[in-house]
Amino acid sequence: MSEQTRPVAVVTGGTRGIGLAIARDLADTHRLVIGGRSRESVHEVVASLPSAEGLVADLADCSPGGSLATALEELVPRLPRVDVLVHSAGVLRNGTVAEAPVADWADSMTVNVVAVAAVTRALLPALRAAHGLVITVNSGSGFTAGPASGAYSASKFALRALSDSLRQEEREHGVRVTSLHPGRVDTDMQRELVEFEGAEYDAGSYLDVTSVVRAARLAIDAGPDASVDMVSVRPRGWRPAAT
Repeated sequence: MSEQTRPVAVVTGGTRGIGLAIARDLADTHRLVIGGRSRESVHEVVASLPSAEGLVADLADCSPGGSLATALEELVPRLPRVDVLVHSAGVLRNGTVAEAPVADWADSMTVNVVAVAAVTRALLPALRAAHGLVITVNSGSGFTAGPASGAYSASKFALRALSDSLRQEEREHGVRVTSLHPGRVDTDMQRELVEFEGAEYDAGSYLDVTSVVRAARLAIDAGPDASVDMVSVRPRGWRPAAT
């Protein structure tokens, strides 16, 4: 497969966790664009993959002329088509409404929602050209919210709404949109959350990241006539909270 015939996949948050796992899974078949905030971490991942380039940007800076806009202005002309766009970048801010600073709410909405809209908007012509797929990596927190998770859950509810709207808007252009909702996954972010909760970390209680990759593959490998609108995947022993 030549560089010209390889399908193109753009993965934000591609330097760790779910994003990195999806990028590695696609590496043999796709030309990759790996998004991340740190130039060093992006370059390290790019160097480890057979056909990849980097997109270094701070998703918290969505202002005109800012970090994200500048990076996209450089990238978009090089991508006449995008077959898969995976939004895996995100931030987790914990705290009650009474205690969490307003900046945590602003950061959550900017990175987890506004940046997703900005990246998608910039790449829509290339996605339409390829009849491509957008995967928004959401969370169980996109369905329910608990104490001290208001900022994160609010952003994930909003991300689900963005995904639903985009799906309806882009059907006529052949672009599919999958909202992917993993439960708790064994990642660095999960360790941060468990530390905040003051609990003992037990990796066996959480999803292995490869299970989330398989869920993403369900949408990626679906035929061109199919749209996998939403996938929810939970650890095997998970039960909904009592109400």
